[in-house]
Amino acid sequence: MTRIARIMLLLALLLPSAPAVQAQQIELQETPSLAAEVAAGRLPPIDRRVPEKPLVVSLKSGQEPGRQGGELRTLIGRARDVRLLSVINYTRLVVYNEDFEFVPDLAASFEVEDERIFTFHLRPGHKWSDGHPFTSEDFRYFWEDIALNKELSPAGPPADLRVNGELPEVSFPDQYTVRYAWSQRNPYFLPRIAGTAPLYLYRPAHYMKRFHIKYADREALDREVAAAKRRNWAALHNKLDNMFELDNPDLPTLDPWIIKTRPPAIRFVAQRNPYFHRVDQNGFQLPYIERVILTQADAKLIPAKAGAGEADLQFRNISFNNFTFLKENEKRAGNKTLLWRTAKGAHFALFPNLNCNDPTWRDLMRNTRFRQALSLAIDRQGINESLFFGLAIESNNTVLPGSPLFKPEYQTTNAIYDPAAANRLLDEIGLTKRDSNGIRLLPDGRPLEIIVETAGEDTEQTDILELIGENWVKIGVKLFAKPSQRDVVRNRIFSGEAIMSVWTGLENGLAKASTIPSELAPTSQYGLQWPKWGQWRETNGQSGEPVDMPVGQELLDLLDGWLEARSEEERARIWHRMLAIHAEQTLTIGVVSGTFQPIVVNKKLVNIPKEGVFNWDPGAFIGIYRPETFWLRQ
Repeated sequence: MTRIARIMLLLALLLPSAPAVQAQQIELQETPSLAAEVAAGRLPPIDRRVPEKPLVVSLKSGQEPGRQGGELRTLIGRARDVRLLSVINYTRLVVYNEDFEFVPDLAASFEVEDERIFTFHLRPGHKWSDGHPFTSEDFRYFWEDIALNKELSPAGPPADLRVNGELPEVSFPDQYTVRYAWSQRNPYFLPRIAGTAPLYLYRPAHYMKRFHIKYADREALDREVAAAKRRNWAALHNKLDNMFELDNPDLPTLDPWIIKTRPPAIRFVAQRNPYFHRVDQNGFQLPYIERVILTQADAKLIPAKAGAGEADLQFRNISFNNFTFLKENEKRAGNKTLLWRTAKGAHFALFPNLNCNDPTWRDLMRNTRFRQALSLAIDRQGINESLFFGLAIESNNTVLPGSPLFKPEYQTTNAIYDPAAANRLLDEIGLTKRDSNGIRLLPDGRPLEIIVETAGEDTEQTDILELIGENWVKIGVKLFAKPSQRDVVRNRIFSGEAIMSVWTGLENGLAKASTIPSELAPTSQYGLQWPKWGQWRETNGQSGEPVDMPVGQELLDLLDGWLEARSEEERARIWHRMLAIHAEQTLTIGVVSGTFQPIVVNKKLVNIPKEGVFNWDPGAFIGIYRPETFWLRQ
């Protein structure tokens, strides 16, 4: 049986689980830019570069089969942002499709048994970007030689591989099969594998072994360590195997584009991967675009540069307040500016710190009526019209109308502008005394001046806070915005020094019953309304503080109930209870959601959707829309 015949036979088995494809006959076509390399014998022909079971990507209605070649330019605000390519490449063992369902990608298929046993079947003939086979050995190497190696992983395997402290039993039945099994259910596993910053379960073993003391020649390894000026072999190994950061051009990859530029640099070049595993329905290997160029620029200048035509695709470092400028310059720059709806539970939300150190403020922040009063005193309609042309959704921090869990009351409870009700609530809790400026006084006599900590990375946050401040002063509350660097702000929140902060809301505002509601319970210190409770949960009581409010404990109990639930109906019921608690208790104060993200696109760039959902995780910004199928019309 010929190679092409095998592909046609196996497609019938592969395609039902692949996204948006139908069983069909294809004949693989050689990539023009690689033809000379193939003719010279320096590169195998196409049918020996793609797997026996390539992932066939069918274009959707309105999309056009592409022409291979061309160069795509984008701008980054700092050199480290080259990892943006890891995001939009969106190549994972399992990925989300556009309906946020799990589908195979690097894996040809996978099975899940009771959310405890996960079996992945790899694609025979799949190769790393240097042509070496991608097999279960790459998974074994990561598990046995990295995750379980005390020098490389002093804390042991990643926390994502632990279920209540239990590590999985990992097995490798053959060179194309990998299995992870727990005695307890692990619904976190697939979301972490498919995540935007994923859990990588594999490494290119053939490359990394030369830096591992178990496999390398000791003298040669010592020379490598010395040349790299690293402390020891483990430090060198950990430096070289970071697959997400893209800071080692020598590290083989499975992504559509291979980074070729070694840092430090201000211009990074990524070249097509000749062994990439996806093809279109006409047999052309993806990606269509030959090279991606990422050029560093001052983040504040990126909107102007994008508007001047210096990028073919730009969504980082531009925001909605740049939209008018970008539209006005479309004709001159040869661009078009798309608007994609964002998917976070809130584009802007305030986080009262229930764990702040100051006892007076802590008591106040834990008072439900106080939080409700602050929310009721915000004129969301005015903010929407002033900053978002009325196009945003005035809402709590909750799921969006596109979620099957959405209910209008989750969006509006305690979120309708009512300063009179806000004043009554503040009076009811005893905040009746005011200073000569009309600002209410705390029980200890201090003025009720709330310092809201912000990373200050976006003038939009400052603008919204200024408008909220104008609202709050009408109920006797003074607001001060305190911008600092992101890490400084987070450390102040985590330590309890901050009393209130601002950030975006729920990561996934389009959640389903099957989505883990961990953000709705104190499970992480990145829950800015309860960082110390989150620390306690994350560290099994080694740091942070135990939950000491009934609402926090109820949410944890509900989450544990969701993890044990056996039906979608039960999981949906738990989601609704958790969403209702958040709306009723105003644990965070959402302001607007469903805002639009401008995306600047060269008018010659084909196949990027006119409308889409712009989100970090799930979504990988534009990753779920398969940038490898974009191409530039000449």
